[in-house]
Amino acid sequence: MEIVVPDDPARLVAERLAAATGNVVVTGGRSPVHAYELAAALRADWSDTAIWWSDERCVPHDDELSNYKLVHDALLDRVTTGAVHRMQGELGRDAGADAYEQELGGLDRFDLALLGLGSDGHVASLFPDEPTLDETERKAIGAVARLDPFVDRISLTLPMLCSARTVIYLVTGADKADAVKHAFAEKPSRSTPASLVRGEETLVVLDAAAAAKL
Repeated sequence: MEIVVPDDPARLVAERLAAATGNVVVTGGRSPVHAYELAAALRADWSDTAIWWSDERCVPHDDELSNYKLVHDALLDRVTTGAVHRMQGELGRDAGADAYEQELGGLDRFDLALLGLGSDGHVASLFPDEPTLDETERKAIGAVARLDPFVDRISLTLPMLCSARTVIYLVTGADKADAVKHAFAEKPSRSTPASLVRGEETLVVLDAAAAAKL
C-alpha cells in the first residue's frame, strides 16, 4: 500500500482514471467529482473502458442522491462511453443486488476500483460491523445505510472489491482524518471496513486535511 499527499489529489486520480482501460469501478461521494471532471477533460474516448459502480442508493437514476447521476454528470456525459453497468437502485436493495449479480456474470476481477472512505470508516456501502462484511459467495449485496441519508443501498461485496488489480482511495477533508488513521495506519478491523479492502496494488490519495492524523 502506498499513501500519497499530492498538491492536487483530484488531478493525480484523474490521470490514473484517464489511463485506465478494461473494467473500472467508480464511486459516489463529494471527493471524486472534480477528479471525474478532470478525467473527462484528459480523455474524450472511453469506449474501451467498462464502467461499474461500487455501490448505489436505492433511488431512481436521476435522483440527486444517485451515485450514477453524480458520475454521469461529472464524467460520462462529457465523453464517448463504452459499456456502462449501472446499479438499478430503483429496484430496491435485494432485487437490485440480484440484478447486479447477474450483470457481473462471470466477471471475477476489476482492473481498477476507485473508492472513497466514509467518516465512519465505511467503504462502498459496507458499514462497520455489519453482516454484509461476512458475505463471501456473492458479488453484490443489499445493504442498510447506517448514516445519513438513511436510504437502502446496493454494494459490491468485500471479495469483489478486493479482486481489483488496482484499488485507489481518494479521501479529502478534515472530517475524514480519524477514519483515514483507522483505515490505513492501524490493523484491519471490521469496525473500519475500508481497512479490509486492498487490491494487488493499493494507492491512497489524500489531501493534507485528511492526512492530518497519520
